[in-house]
Amino acid sequence: MTDHAAPSAPLPAPSDDTAERLARLRLIRSPKVGPVTYRRLIAEYGSGADALAALPQIAAKAGVSGYAVYSKSAAQAEIRAAQSCAARALFLGEAAYPATLAALSDAPPFLWAIGNLDLLTRPIVGMVGTRNASALGLRMARAVARDLGQAGIVTASGLARGIDTAVHQASLSTGTVAVMAGGVDVIYPPENAELAAQIGLRLSEMPMGRAPQARHFPRRNRIISGLSRGIVVIEAALRSGSMITARMAAEQGREVMAVPGHPLDTRASGCNLLLREGAHLIREARDVLVALDLEGAFARAPASAEPPDPTTARVSALSSADLARHLTELELAGEITRSAGGMVARSDHCAADPAAQRHQTAA
Repeated sequence: MTDHAAPSAPLPAPSDDTAERLARLRLIRSPKVGPVTYRRLIAEYGSGADALAALPQIAAKAGVSGYAVYSKSAAQAEIRAAQSCAARALFLGEAAYPATLAALSDAPPFLWAIGNLDLLTRPIVGMVGTRNASALGLRMARAVARDLGQAGIVTASGLARGIDTAVHQASLSTGTVAVMAGGVDVIYPPENAELAAQIGLRLSEMPMGRAPQARHFPRRNRIISGLSRGIVVIEAALRSGSMITARMAAEQGREVMAVPGHPLDTRASGCNLLLREGAHLIREARDVLVALDLEGAFARAPASAEPPDPTTARVSALSSADLARHLTELELAGEITRSAGGMVARSDHCAADPAAQRHQTAA
């Protein structure tokens, strides 16, 4: 088992004392204090206040001169900013902190949350993919997310363009979590501001007001996979953030699932590689439930009910015999052509003829 997935000793929750909670926020915001160091300091000193007081001396012994902890005034300003947008603080060790995430050795010591924390008590599936998604990729993302939601599953994604946006949109009524790369109050991309306001829960370990930067996204991705029972990848290039999320999920002991794509489409190259390496192949939401051993949710996961595609023929109410007779007549009239697999299509010469459209049907 890798370090990501290694279970850690339970961290004592901060007391309700405002001073201790402020000290823990200052501790995690101090330079060179990451999640692992934070855990060690709290375990060694017993409180955020004592760990914070010892930090300059620890830094000096390590050869760091002029070390300064995160200031009290900066932490207080961050808290005021959080209060202004109704963000709640979640400290590692508290009951409201998501249990699946808390089990990771590099779990965020602290999260800002805006929205419904009850979503964190339900099964979560992460869904990620490319920003430059194809029309089919977006349809797949919406269908799987919607049907998982109807089965009682909460989706998690990163609020990015493309697949992430489609996942959140399809899950608004059933529950979706957006994990932010910047501050929980900084919506990126800006065009998703209206969507973000409707999302059930937004989470971030970053300070309030922090604009997302490239180096923040891998850190964000470990939270998406850490919250989730498994990750579904829908369209991802070989070198992409979605592939980073999939790798992190595997390291964390999560199930990795992928939707196959055409070998010549670079947007599918990452998914196809994951499948070759043993990821679960996903065609619909039921495949996700099977992979996660949640078959009992089948009764609540109906097959997708996508709106009809205007480019496909309508289903006929005719009997099989009558349909076959009409198709034969249309074929003899040169209005349709047959192809392999029993498919029929209008002939090119009549595709634009309104009279011919009256006979449009499908076997």
